[in-house]
Amino acid sequence: MGRKSKFSTDEKLKYVLKCIEGKDSVRHTATLIGIDRTTLIQWIRNYQSLGIGGLNTTPKNSHCSRELKEAAVKDYLAGVGSQSDICLKYGIRSKSRLQEWVLKYNCHKELKASGTGGTPIMTGRKTTYDERIEIVKYCIEHRNNYAETAQKYQVSYQEVYTWTTKYENKGVEALLDGRGKRKNEMSELEKLKAQNKLLEAQNSRQQMEIEFLKKLDEIERRRF
Repeated sequence: MGRKSKFSTDEKLKYVLKCIEGKDSVRHTATLIGIDRTTLIQWIRNYQSLGIGGLNTTPKNSHCSRELKEAAVKDYLAGVGSQSDICLKYGIRSKSRLQEWVLKYNCHKELKASGTGGTPIMTGRKTTYDERIEIVKYCIEHRNNYAETAQKYQVSYQEVYTWTTKYENKGVEALLDGRGKRKNEMSELEKLKAQNKLLEAQNSRQQMEIEFLKKLDEIERRRF
């Protein structure tokens, strides 16, 4: 049995939000509560990737499908991102877990589905174009928190990530299903409505980021 954490989930959330919202630095917060800076950074990454469930004091093994493991490993080996980036993208709890999968994959060992406890990863469901617009809007407004968005709308983490990335790279037309209404059947009015909705979300997030930077500046000025 693992050692019980001296911090509850609520306490961890308090310190994580304190750093994310710019009310204090990671280094100072970690020193204040008597933990290593890297531990606090891991809490922040777990929260961004898995939501509040990533801060559970006594987490159970979450379900990881073979497909998810292979996708994460292949992305990492292809240089899509750092270990931290891949963990955030796929909702992986720690870099050590990803490293274990990479090692197995490189040794030609099978990556089997694992974990039976905890909250299973949401499976995909059929969504309409308007739903995908709403889901991407919410995700952008909440700093691309894919895990929180997936839980709120009862879709898979990978779907949220894919739709948001498609929109950011190719615009609203990329959110069309392809099995129903075709791109050339989408009216200009429909495009404008969808674009305006998502631009509002982006502007809202940019404003939050500006406020965040202002708070950081204030903190730095108070230190000197």
